[in-house]
Amino acid sequence: NLPYKITSEEMYDIFKKYGPIRQIRKGVTNSTRGSAFVVYEDIYDAKNAVEHLSGFNVCGRYLVVLYYQPKKMQKKFDLQREKQELEALKRK
Repeated sequence: NLPYKITSEEMYDIFKKYGPIRQIRKGVTNSTRGSAFVVYEDIYDAKNAVEHLSGFNVCGRYLVVLYYQPKKMQKKFDLQREKQELEALKRK
């Protein structure tokens, strides 16, 4: 739930308070705008950031900070692919 106009520098300023950051990737497509992946060097730093930044107000928007869940994301992508395949079959 990031503001669309937030800069990378502003994101580093917010998230670096909780530990060394390995990488920040902001969403750039219409479906991913307002989201980002923040990768910390240490899992305990990530845990600390989740605990302290969830609900933090940035430019009038409250952050929703979650751990990445690869199994959940894979299910979402599988479901999208199945829907596309079903639509393709319906067109034939």
